[in-house]
Amino acid sequence: MITIKEVALLAGVSKSTVSRVLNKNDNVSKAAREKVEKVIFEQNYSPSAFAVNLSKRKSSAIGATIPELDNSFFGEIMKGISEVAEEREFSVFCFDTSNSAHREDRALQMLKHQRVSGLIITPTSERTEEEDARRFRDSLNNLGVPIVVVDRHIDGIALDGVYYENEKSGYVATSELIKAGNRKLAIITGDVQLRIARDRFQGFKQAVADAGLELDEKFILKGDFSIDTAYRLTKEMLESGDIPDGIVTSNNRTSMGFLKAVREKGLKIGKDIAVIGIDSIDILDILDYKFSCVARDSCEMGRVAMRLILDRIENGTSQQIVHHVPCELILKGSERKGN
Repeated sequence: MITIKEVALLAGVSKSTVSRVLNKNDNVSKAAREKVEKVIFEQNYSPSAFAVNLSKRKSSAIGATIPELDNSFFGEIMKGISEVAEEREFSVFCFDTSNSAHREDRALQMLKHQRVSGLIITPTSERTEEEDARRFRDSLNNLGVPIVVVDRHIDGIALDGVYYENEKSGYVATSELIKAGNRKLAIITGDVQLRIARDRFQGFKQAVADAGLELDEKFILKGDFSIDTAYRLTKEMLESGDIPDGIVTSNNRTSMGFLKAVREKGLKIGKDIAVIGIDSIDILDILDYKFSCVARDSCEMGRVAMRLILDRIENGTSQQIVHHVPCELILKGSERKGN
């Protein structure tokens, strides 16, 4: 396939002139424009998004970094991003950072080279070392493009964001367990280095306190949002023989680890132990598994993020915009013990 460089050579003009013609820029002489258009027609040249925008030093593409692309929650976010991108004729470069700060740094470098027009980012972690945090913020600033943060916060820099009602989700889940008659409560937390995990845990603690109940430290199971850790912690708790009435699981993967351990022990949710998870799990709905949860529209989070980016690109608004996606309580029976 012919390149923009070859179009320029055949037309006897510079690459930047070809780019200006492609971008319908008026700053091109009639003679030069006719030469370029003649070559494009004769060679059946189809410019890439990158080439079309060469003179602008940006591509009609958005970068997206996701920490767990194999997690259905982030998959739904990418689905929402892609839907809006396709509607608006933008492409998306997606990087799976696998919760690695090193891979995240590399992704930002590559996106800078790609000259993306904007970035949607869910950071791998909250960088606690000041020097590391400073370098990370510098990398974001050096991109020189609009940025929208999704789900996890980045401290020390004012960016547009799309977030979940994390503290409220923990509070709602716990309050509903209490309303269903459970008094001895537990939680499998997420990675408390992340604000989303701390907020959900805070919501849990506040609901327990508001109900005038005691919180037993041994029922605070310190997880990390992974299936394996939640499975191990649940298994240890069940084998101890001291089982709570109800438990809050802090995300979809935590819920899956918990359910695996409960099934292996021969117990049933909604009978032997009550549970409400934060985040829905599609496969459980398909199997008609009676799992109660506090859900969110993660696909809509992606759509909102993409619209924010495009609005920044097109209108250049200066005021910071933060959007919170509401939580939704879905009860299917697992919130009650002894059914």
